[in-house]
Amino acid sequence: MTLTYTNGELTLHGHKLTDIAKKYGTPLFVYDEVMIRNQCRRFHTALKESGLSYTISYASKAFSAIQLFNLMTEEKMGLDVVSEGELYTALQSSVSPDTIHFHGNNKTDREIRYAIESGVEYFVIDSLSEIERLDELATKKVKALLRINPGVEAHTHEFIQTGQEDSKFGLSIQKGLALEGVRKIEKAKNIEFMGVHFHIGSQIFESTGTVATIEQVITWLSDNHIQAQVLNIGGGFGIKYTDEDVSYPIEEGIKIITDTLKSACHAVGYPVPAISLEPGRSIVGEAGVTLYEVGTVKEIPDTNYYVSIDGGMSDHIRTALYGATYELLLANREEEHDKLMTVAGKLCESGDIIRRDIKLPSSIHRGDLLVVLSTGAYHYSMSSNYNQMLKPAVVFVTPEEVRLVVKRQTLEHLIAQDIR
Repeated sequence: MTLTYTNGELTLHGHKLTDIAKKYGTPLFVYDEVMIRNQCRRFHTALKESGLSYTISYASKAFSAIQLFNLMTEEKMGLDVVSEGELYTALQSSVSPDTIHFHGNNKTDREIRYAIESGVEYFVIDSLSEIERLDELATKKVKALLRINPGVEAHTHEFIQTGQEDSKFGLSIQKGLALEGVRKIEKAKNIEFMGVHFHIGSQIFESTGTVATIEQVITWLSDNHIQAQVLNIGGGFGIKYTDEDVSYPIEEGIKIITDTLKSACHAVGYPVPAISLEPGRSIVGEAGVTLYEVGTVKEIPDTNYYVSIDGGMSDHIRTALYGATYELLLANREEEHDKLMTVAGKLCESGDIIRRDIKLPSSIHRGDLLVVLSTGAYHYSMSSNYNQMLKPAVVFVTPEEVRLVVKRQTLEHLIAQDIR
């Protein structure tokens, strides 16, 4: 997302953020629709240049909304869903059910039935018991990938590593569970084995771990005479949160990955499978920002300088969860960032912090508009009503318009399910 100071105020595609905040209120999630589309197209272009058959499924857990899913359809992206709620949202959009992959390490029988009845044809199986349940519940032949655990530890936060040996996800190659899973699917009456899936973690900035995993998996498939039509390498492509980060190099990285797949298959005489990706954060993460209004400004002499905003961990939980770090800007005027301070949320938790030790203008005061960058992934989707906070609205911005895509929760929504 390219934010520009114009006449002293931050703008996106020519629209002043202060005008957007005034119309839709704060906290507010603002997405650059142009950037979302461009990210989708970058993945398509890189994969097309490889010459391989491929599919791309947007990982909807990053941010789910009907209008976003409509956009994904327009950009020829499938969807990866992990719950009946994500599936229901997708079915209210223009997404075709046969382009949806149903993931999850603990799919309920109700979710499986709902998916099949809705026309979902593709499941990513995560356990041995799921094979039996899916085979029993399927009323028609369904396709499946088996999620395998390659035993690779990605260089990322331990909470978002998913490919190491001790993980709730997938079936271990090293312990023999993955091979047992493949053989069970091959014998199943109502499941067609299509291939395997792995995902070594999230917020990964380079391809080393993925390359090593592809080589390991292809060798394992070949050694065990497993015919995989599809190799799904998951997602996890990193984005830039701070100036120290570098976004995953999509064009260069995808070329390395696809070249590795072709060479690994050639080395062992294995037919090159179609490749499947599930980017989520890398599609929407940097395309989104959050707008907050500054409230209380409190200085503790010789200790800290707190700037509180009108949201917090109810719409910005990743700092409390992972210690995630973000860059912030003042939207309503352009001034030197010259004073060290802590930006805090308004919820009743000491850990409700947006950013510690960040320089912002010393003139900051109540009523100013702060922008938190790169909040497009895992912010709205992880938002909550803790402290009975209302979930923010969401807007998409193009050069032509600013349009509302998710309405702000109301107080009536907040207690809609309560019994009076």
